[in-house]
Amino acid sequence: MTEIKLHNTKTRKKEVFTPIDAENVRMYLCGPTVYDRAHLGNARPVVVFDVLNRLLRYKYGPDNVTYVRNFTDVDDKINATAMARKEAGAAGTLEDLVRERSDETIAWYLEDMAALGTDEPDHMPRATEYIAQMVTMIEDLIAKGHAYAAEGHVLFAVESYKEYGALSGRSVDDMIAGARVEVAPYKKNPMDFVLWKPSTDELPGWDSPWGRGRPGWHIECSAMADELLGASFDIHGGGNDLQFPHHENEIAQSCCANPDAGFANFWLHNEMLQVEGKKMSKSLGNFFTVRDLLDQGIAGEVIRFVFLSTHYRKPMDWTEEKAREAKAELERWRAFAGSIEEPMGGPHAEVVSALTDDLNTHGAITVLRKLYKSGDAHVFRKSAELLGLLLPGETAEWFEGQAEPETSDLVEYAIALRTEAKLQKDFATADKMRDLLISAGVVVKDSKESTTWEPGPDFDPSKLEGLK
Repeated sequence: MTEIKLHNTKTRKKEVFTPIDAENVRMYLCGPTVYDRAHLGNARPVVVFDVLNRLLRYKYGPDNVTYVRNFTDVDDKINATAMARKEAGAAGTLEDLVRERSDETIAWYLEDMAALGTDEPDHMPRATEYIAQMVTMIEDLIAKGHAYAAEGHVLFAVESYKEYGALSGRSVDDMIAGARVEVAPYKKNPMDFVLWKPSTDELPGWDSPWGRGRPGWHIECSAMADELLGASFDIHGGGNDLQFPHHENEIAQSCCANPDAGFANFWLHNEMLQVEGKKMSKSLGNFFTVRDLLDQGIAGEVIRFVFLSTHYRKPMDWTEEKAREAKAELERWRAFAGSIEEPMGGPHAEVVSALTDDLNTHGAITVLRKLYKSGDAHVFRKSAELLGLLLPGETAEWFEGQAEPETSDLVEYAIALRTEAKLQKDFATADKMRDLLISAGVVVKDSKESTTWEPGPDFDPSKLEGLK
């Protein structure tokens, strides 16, 4: 099998991936803070690293990979929801209600991520279950001169770690100038960050040498990764919005706690997501959760396909047009190979080669389109499964009975066929679809951004019945 090459944020270049131990390849992905439903941007790294997880297991063996993705269940928003429920008369202590809210949102998250065809990691630690390990690590950092206690807080002394800023490529002075740094009189340096902070009597907290309190965000991942993967492991991932300060701070505290270890050898970061060319935000009215899309009838496999159609290190633009085209293509793919119960053989070498080249999922899908035309349904199906597509079970339920589109969908179906044919330079098919649409009285409008249509004066969708 072709060697895997991954773009390492730490070195800013693509490198051959060589695991520390080929019989125990270890990967950590920063998971969600579980205060509400996962939005579409939260889902992108889950899908990206699910593909990497599948590739690693394909190369090194299904039992030779350890994949960890955490849950951050220490958070002000979780506390606020719990307090609101308590004030409304909910039974139980505040701690009970915090746990109830965390359980609720974790269940939602796992359900929504499963709908996208992602496998559950080997370990899914909750921060609240590793408080003792965090306290131990903080005590060690203080003993080594990398942290200090002040007014019930413990802070990491950034100046004690000379490599601080290496991951993001910025100096401490630049970071102070460009970041919103919490100003506090007990800080020795404005960039020093919290490892432990006090909790009030009514909020959840834990006993510690520095008083009743709770951990800072960054120490949580360091302690959980150290406990489950060791002081040195292979891959650490997340969205590029976590590169600074979260990942920068993780490196600092972990490397200072274990100076003879390297923490993560490879750092992978996916780019952000847009919606219809704009940043997703509630103020623009284009903010939605994965569950919102699923409830609209957009299948999880369609969402996954749209994600994988763009390389993970490029910004991804979610559009309704892409979702329609993905649905139409997946319908054809499932009609072609979805009924095979146990496909024989393995994935095509070109699909594997694309994925080993820094997870080039767009390239892998391009190869799948060629395989679709070749007629080998078994190789096609095994290749698609390596990307987490055409999987049996829940992700396929949306497709049942949909291999043939309804009359109301025939125009969209014909346009999707035409679009795909143009992409594949299959101009004979593209012209055939164009002529068929014209005969049905469909007015098609092409632009650089999308293709739209409207019924003409002689609109007759029955003339598209032959597409069934």
